[in-house]
Amino acid sequence: MSTDATPAPPHPPVERLTPDDPRLSFDGIIGWSPEGDGAGAGGALLPLRMPLDRLDTTLSANLARLARTTAGVRFAVRTDAASIELEVENSPGGSPLDVRVDGLLAHRWTGGPGRHRIAFALPAGGPRPAEVEVWLPHLSATRIAAVSLSGHLSPPDAVDRPGARWVVYGSSIVHCMYAAGPSETWPALVAAERGWRLRNLGLAGEAYLDPLLARTIRDAPADLITLELGVNAYIRGGFSARTWGPAVCGFVETVRDGHPDTPVVVLTSLAAPGREQAVNSAGMTLVETRTATARAVRVLQRLGDRALHLVDGLTLVPVAEAAEVYADGLHPTPEGEYVLADRIGAALGRIPMPRG
Repeated sequence: MSTDATPAPPHPPVERLTPDDPRLSFDGIIGWSPEGDGAGAGGALLPLRMPLDRLDTTLSANLARLARTTAGVRFAVRTDAASIELEVENSPGGSPLDVRVDGLLAHRWTGGPGRHRIAFALPAGGPRPAEVEVWLPHLSATRIAAVSLSGHLSPPDAVDRPGARWVVYGSSIVHCMYAAGPSETWPALVAAERGWRLRNLGLAGEAYLDPLLARTIRDAPADLITLELGVNAYIRGGFSARTWGPAVCGFVETVRDGHPDTPVVVLTSLAAPGREQAVNSAGMTLVETRTATARAVRVLQRLGDRALHLVDGLTLVPVAEAAEVYADGLHPTPEGEYVLADRIGAALGRIPMPRG
């Protein structure tokens, strides 16, 4: 009687990676910082959407808070691991964390603020390693202390997307307040559909054309830039009929200093029922704000900017359809995010992109 037995394959060691390990392929960030209230404990790092060193120039504590949120921040790793474990530290905010495997949503974690160690099962044992994407909460600041995997990791270039680098700036419409999860915001959906590398600079209630944001976009690697402009300026009465158009021109021209030939697409305000003809504290209606935005774009086009494009927000969400798209008369529902993704993605798909 034979006593020979086939030995069981050895279990791969668990690798504990720091968040800045090059084997984790991040999109949507420029670097890392340990700073912030209660940050950095246990080595946790905050992924940065924009530089923090000049935030004081905005003179806005709220913008500084929103700048630290992790909207659009995701990392990917190709692995045969059976599980992935994250050590994270969340600020208050309330949005979930998503894990996608080979493009499909596999887990949605809805834990609250504080320190957490969370593990997710992965489909190990397939014919090839899986591509695992982790999308950080888009409405809170999420610091990462470690990522642990019980399996083999492919080299970083195996998960680096070759697609266009897309920077999108705007209000809560870009920050996506009511999305079901961070991978189901309209910018994330468009990026996934088109294979683009997303940098989300949405700042809910704070899209006031701050020079800091113009310089941030100017300095960001980009093959396509999208600017959603107007609704915050209108609601808060931040600009008059005299000042809004020139501010739009100045913002775009600062961006142009770093991107002389990159396609820049300006989206005017989407429909906002009840606000279209209402006069704000600066004496403007939303219709007039939208018209002034379009006029500024046309001035720059007439002066020679052939890579500047205009998309009328009313063609994306007309007033008659707003009730079907919005949760509250202004912000899209989770289903509305998909409507915006389809319509904005189609509009951007018609923009000529440079080859290279």
